[in-house]
Amino acid sequence: MKRLFDVLFAISTLFFLAPVFFVVAILLRLDSSGPIYYKQVRVGLKQKPFRLIKFRTMYLNAEKHGLLTVGDADCRVTRIGYWLRKYKVDELPQLFNVLIGDMSLVGPRPEVAKYVALYDPEQQRVLSVKPGITDWASIAFVNESQLLAGTDDPEAFYIHTIIPLKINQNLRYVDHHSLWIDLKIISCTLRSIILK
Repeated sequence: MKRLFDVLFAISTLFFLAPVFFVVAILLRLDSSGPIYYKQVRVGLKQKPFRLIKFRTMYLNAEKHGLLTVGDADCRVTRIGYWLRKYKVDELPQLFNVLIGDMSLVGPRPEVAKYVALYDPEQQRVLSVKPGITDWASIAFVNESQLLAGTDDPEAFYIHTIIPLKINQNLRYVDHHSLWIDLKIISCTLRSIILK
Protein backbone atom coordinates (compact mmCIF):
# COMPACT_ATOMS: atom_id res chain seq x y z
CA MET A 1 0.00 0.00 0.00
CA LYS A 2 2.84 2.39 0.91
CA ARG A 3 4.62 1.76 -2.41
CA LEU A 4 1.42 2.30 -4.39
CA PHE A 5 0.78 5.56 -2.54
CA ASP A 6 4.37 6.69 -3.16
CA VAL A 7 4.18 6.03 -6.91
CA LEU A 8 0.76 7.62 -7.44
CA PHE A 9 1.67 10.66 -5.34
CA ALA A 10 5.04 11.09 -7.09
CA ILE A 11 3.56 10.82 -10.59
CA SER A 12 0.70 13.23 -9.91
CA THR A 13 2.99 15.72 -8.15
CA LEU A 14 5.60 15.64 -10.92
CA PHE A 15 2.86 16.22 -13.50
CA PHE A 16 1.40 19.10 -11.50
CA LEU A 17 4.80 20.68 -10.80
CA ALA A 18 6.23 20.29 -14.33
CA PRO A 19 6.02 24.09 -14.91
CA VAL A 20 7.91 24.68 -11.65
CA PHE A 21 10.69 22.33 -12.77
CA PHE A 22 10.87 24.21 -16.09
CA VAL A 23 11.14 27.63 -14.40
CA VAL A 24 13.71 26.41 -11.88
CA ALA A 25 15.81 24.93 -14.69
CA ILE A 26 15.85 28.30 -16.51
CA LEU A 27 16.71 30.21 -13.32
CA LEU A 28 19.56 27.85 -12.50
CA ARG A 29 20.98 28.22 -16.02
CA LEU A 30 20.84 32.02 -15.75
CA ASP A 31 22.23 32.14 -12.22
CA SER A 32 25.42 30.07 -12.47
CA SER A 33 27.24 27.55 -14.62
CA GLY A 34 26.78 23.85 -14.02
CA PRO A 35 24.14 21.14 -14.29
CA ILE A 36 20.53 21.64 -13.25
CA TYR A 37 20.57 18.59 -11.02
CA TYR A 38 23.02 17.62 -8.31
CA LYS A 39 23.47 13.94 -7.54
CA GLN A 40 25.07 12.72 -4.33
CA VAL A 41 25.63 9.17 -3.13
CA ARG A 42 23.62 8.46 0.00
CA VAL A 43 23.07 5.31 2.06
CA GLY A 44 19.66 3.74 1.66
CA LEU A 45 17.69 0.66 2.68
CA LYS A 46 19.94 -2.06 4.13
CA GLN A 47 22.99 0.16 3.60
CA LYS A 48 22.61 0.09 -0.18
CA PRO A 49 24.12 3.22 -1.77
CA PHE A 50 22.10 5.22 -4.30
CA ARG A 51 22.29 8.58 -6.04
CA LEU A 52 20.00 11.16 -4.47
CA ILE A 53 18.78 13.80 -6.95
CA LYS A 54 18.33 17.47 -6.04
CA PHE A 55 18.27 20.78 -7.85
CA ARG A 56 21.81 22.16 -7.76
CA THR A 57 21.97 24.99 -5.21
CA MET A 58 25.73 25.45 -4.94
CA TYR A 59 28.54 26.46 -7.23
CA LEU A 60 30.49 23.67 -8.93
CA ASN A 61 32.78 21.57 -6.70
CA ALA A 62 31.38 23.19 -3.53
CA GLU A 63 31.28 19.82 -1.74
CA LYS A 64 35.10 19.82 -1.68
CA HIS A 65 34.82 22.47 1.04
CA GLY A 66 32.57 20.42 3.32
CA LEU A 67 29.33 18.44 3.26
CA LEU A 68 27.33 20.66 5.61
CA THR A 69 25.60 23.89 4.64
CA VAL A 70 26.09 26.46 7.38
CA GLY A 71 23.63 29.34 7.70
CA ASP A 72 22.12 31.69 5.15
CA ALA A 73 25.45 33.28 4.29
CA ASP A 74 27.26 30.12 3.08
CA CYS A 75 29.26 31.52 0.16
CA ARG A 76 29.01 28.21 -1.71
CA VAL A 77 25.25 28.62 -2.19
CA THR A 78 24.07 30.45 -5.34
CA ARG A 79 21.53 33.28 -5.24
CA ILE A 80 18.77 31.06 -6.63
CA GLY A 81 20.03 28.19 -4.50
CA TYR A 82 19.34 30.16 -1.34
CA TRP A 83 15.62 30.43 -2.20
CA LEU A 84 15.40 26.84 -3.40
CA ARG A 85 16.83 25.68 -0.07
CA LYS A 86 14.71 28.02 2.04
CA TYR A 87 11.46 26.62 0.66
CA LYS A 88 12.81 23.07 0.11
CA VAL A 89 12.21 23.30 -3.65
CA ASP A 90 15.66 21.75 -4.18
CA GLU A 91 14.27 18.50 -2.73
CA LEU A 92 11.52 18.08 -5.35
CA PRO A 93 13.62 16.02 -7.84
CA GLN A 94 13.75 13.30 -5.20
CA LEU A 95 10.30 12.39 -6.47
CA PHE A 96 12.27 10.67 -9.25
CA ASN A 97 14.11 8.68 -6.56
CA VAL A 98 10.69 7.66 -5.25
CA LEU A 99 9.59 6.46 -8.69
CA ILE A 100 12.83 4.51 -9.15
CA GLY A 101 12.25 2.86 -5.79
CA ASP A 102 15.34 4.11 -3.93
CA MET A 103 13.25 6.29 -1.65
CA SER A 104 9.79 6.69 -0.19
CA LEU A 105 7.89 9.93 0.32
CA VAL A 106 8.24 9.50 4.07
CA GLY A 107 11.08 7.81 5.91
CA PRO A 108 14.39 8.64 7.60
CA ARG A 109 16.38 11.14 5.56
CA PRO A 110 19.29 9.34 3.85
CA GLU A 111 22.78 10.24 5.04
CA VAL A 112 26.18 10.18 3.35
CA ALA A 113 28.40 7.20 4.15
CA LYS A 114 30.80 9.35 6.21
CA TYR A 115 28.16 9.89 8.90
CA VAL A 116 26.44 6.50 8.61
CA ALA A 117 29.78 4.93 9.52
CA LEU A 118 29.40 6.54 12.97
CA TYR A 119 26.04 4.85 13.73
CA ASP A 120 25.98 2.33 16.57
CA PRO A 121 24.00 -0.94 16.12
CA GLU A 122 20.79 0.56 17.53
CA GLN A 123 21.05 3.62 15.30
CA GLN A 124 21.58 1.41 12.25
CA ARG A 125 17.95 0.31 12.60
CA VAL A 126 17.01 3.46 10.66
CA LEU A 127 18.44 1.66 7.61
CA SER A 128 15.81 -1.09 7.94
CA VAL A 129 13.23 1.04 6.11
CA LYS A 130 13.43 3.03 2.88
CA PRO A 131 14.75 6.55 3.31
CA GLY A 132 12.31 9.35 2.59
CA ILE A 133 12.01 12.88 1.28
CA THR A 134 10.69 13.97 4.67
CA ASP A 135 10.35 12.65 8.21
CA TRP A 136 9.73 13.81 11.77
CA ALA A 137 13.35 15.01 12.00
CA SER A 138 12.99 17.17 8.86
CA ILE A 139 10.16 19.01 10.58
CA ALA A 140 12.01 19.38 13.88
CA PHE A 141 15.18 20.60 12.14
CA VAL A 142 13.66 22.70 9.36
CA ASN A 143 16.22 25.43 10.23
CA GLU A 144 19.19 23.10 10.61
CA SER A 145 21.67 25.25 8.67
CA GLN A 146 20.96 28.20 11.00
CA LEU A 147 21.58 25.98 14.03
CA LEU A 148 24.91 24.91 12.58
CA ALA A 149 25.85 28.53 11.84
CA GLY A 150 25.48 29.37 15.52
CA THR A 151 28.19 26.92 16.64
CA ASP A 152 31.97 27.15 16.76
CA ASP A 153 32.40 23.68 15.22
CA PRO A 154 29.41 22.90 12.97
CA GLU A 155 30.51 19.38 12.05
CA ALA A 156 31.13 18.35 15.67
CA PHE A 157 27.74 19.79 16.63
CA TYR A 158 26.12 17.91 13.75
CA ILE A 159 27.77 14.60 14.69
CA HIS A 160 27.35 14.75 18.47
CA THR A 161 24.05 16.64 18.82
CA ILE A 162 21.95 16.76 15.67
CA ILE A 163 22.52 13.23 14.36
CA PRO A 164 21.53 11.52 17.65
CA LEU A 165 18.42 13.70 17.95
CA LYS A 166 17.45 12.99 14.35
CA ILE A 167 17.99 9.27 14.75
CA ASN A 168 15.78 9.21 17.86
CA GLN A 169 13.01 10.78 15.75
CA ASN A 170 13.69 8.30 12.94
CA LEU A 171 13.59 5.28 15.23
CA ARG A 172 10.21 6.52 16.44
CA TYR A 173 9.07 6.31 12.81
CA VAL A 174 10.65 2.88 12.26
CA ASP A 175 8.74 1.52 15.27
CA HIS A 176 5.46 3.30 14.54
CA HIS A 177 4.63 4.01 10.91
CA SER A 178 1.53 3.72 8.78
CA LEU A 179 -0.09 5.41 5.80
CA TRP A 180 -1.97 7.70 8.19
CA ILE A 181 1.28 8.73 9.90
CA ASP A 182 2.89 9.33 6.47
CA LEU A 183 0.03 11.66 5.54
CA LYS A 184 0.40 13.47 8.85
CA ILE A 185 4.16 13.93 8.32
CA ILE A 186 3.63 15.24 4.77
CA SER A 187 1.02 17.70 6.06
CA CYS A 188 3.27 18.87 8.91
CA THR A 189 6.20 19.24 6.52
CA LEU A 190 4.24 21.48 4.16
CA ARG A 191 3.02 23.58 7.08
CA SER A 192 6.55 23.98 8.50
CA ILE A 193 7.85 25.16 5.10
CA ILE A 194 5.01 27.62 4.55
CA LEU A 195 5.38 29.09 8.05
CA LYS A 196 9.18 29.32 7.79
